[in-house]
Amino acid sequence: MQKTSRTDDVRVRFAPSPTGFPHIGNIRTALFNWLFARHHGGKFIVRVEDTDQDRLVPGATDAVLEALDWLDIQWDEGPRVGGPYGPYFQSERLDIYQKLADELLDRESAYRCYCSEERLVEIRKAQASAKISIGYDRHCRNLSKDERRAKDAEAGRFVIRFASPASGATEFEDLIRGHVAWQNELMDDFILIKSDGFPTYHMAVVTDDHLMEISHVMRAEEWLPSTHRHLQLHNAMGFEPPEFAHLPMILGPDRAKLSKRHGATAVLEYRDEGFIQEALVNFLELVGWSLDDHTEIMTPSTVIENFGLERVNKAPAIFDYEKLTWMNGMYIRQLSEEDLADRILPHLEKGLPSESLPVDRDYLLQIVPLIRERIKLLPEAVGMTDFFFQTELDFDPQRLIQKDMNKESALAALAACQAEMSGAKTFEHEPLEQALRAAANELELSPRQFFGTLRVAATGKDATPPLFETMEVLGRERVLDRIRQAIERLGDTD
Repeated sequence: MQKTSRTDDVRVRFAPSPTGFPHIGNIRTALFNWLFARHHGGKFIVRVEDTDQDRLVPGATDAVLEALDWLDIQWDEGPRVGGPYGPYFQSERLDIYQKLADELLDRESAYRCYCSEERLVEIRKAQASAKISIGYDRHCRNLSKDERRAKDAEAGRFVIRFASPASGATEFEDLIRGHVAWQNELMDDFILIKSDGFPTYHMAVVTDDHLMEISHVMRAEEWLPSTHRHLQLHNAMGFEPPEFAHLPMILGPDRAKLSKRHGATAVLEYRDEGFIQEALVNFLELVGWSLDDHTEIMTPSTVIENFGLERVNKAPAIFDYEKLTWMNGMYIRQLSEEDLADRILPHLEKGLPSESLPVDRDYLLQIVPLIRERIKLLPEAVGMTDFFFQTELDFDPQRLIQKDMNKESALAALAACQAEMSGAKTFEHEPLEQALRAAANELELSPRQFFGTLRVAATGKDATPPLFETMEVLGRERVLDRIRQAIERLGDTD
């Protein structure tokens, strides 16, 4: 049975390590924490865990914050916004960790370890040969006071290790997984402070969760095996631990670990691929959580109102790129024409040749209604609309000749289109379609043949948005000019 969580004064945190760029798993964790905070009227804190100096990736912190900003996951405390519990970069809190480590040393809940890397390698080799895995052998834990003083006098490098309990069990109630227990004799004396003075993850996270008054720790399932260490540290420091909830793993549709082959994994890649933030957020909300057994498209307010850990699954969650793409198309169709035009515009500016730029926004607003029902990703608009912005079309004139037609019948179709359009009183799509259908009948060509030839001439493509609405937007003069060029090019072929 799941434990009931306390919900007064909720404070949760997202604590990325800038050793890589944010991926789907990271952001799903951030989103669930944010939803939990908003549901309970609490605070969402961002804390950068940058103590692993050797693995820091330049730009990773900015990428995390940019991803949160793009997805509108706004934080109440942290980088750029400050707050009463700062600093929010662990690298700026080293004196805090050292002070608490010294207190643990004084209480003999921790000890200095002077073992060289060579000795530790030999220990691991011996354990591997014996097919046992007990970690550090606690050699320095058993040094006498005189031996410790001698080691300190040598002024050599050392780390500070936690003196883990050697017996009993460490137990807790996970808000998602229920009762969890570890046997203490199977745990090693893990490092708290490294030889460079920086804390390990375990030391820093426990310290900061306490000092920042974090009420609930919601994190990925991969951190479940570390929870016993954190609980022991909380106890040794005299801290009341937060409540823990470990979120389900994310797998691909083939139930293998999520990877590049299941789709892009760096979150900002989804933005570049043309996903809109509303769709990605809605999709991620359903990766491990559900409102019921059928609702998929939900507003943020609906999710916030109903979000709770009791609806988070224990089983691994499935990341389905095709479903995300479908959902993105659904959200695109809900956008206003003005909003969709603004979101498409950067992709057109990036994808169109320089001679087609700049894109006139008012003109784009006429095009958007023609493609809104067709695109699932924003960059698809480039291939669907490029002919609207080109001065000349580049296509093989043989494509003007449709199935069961020849050069002469294609030229006749183009000539009929030219005559009808030149003499038409209006260039609105409905009367234009009626007139051209009649022209096709007179030439004894099917609509597929007649309009296929016209489509290639007017757009250079075999598939486009609705043809007559497209020609209306292109305008009479441009369409007639393209038909004239098509007749000349086809006429020049053998």
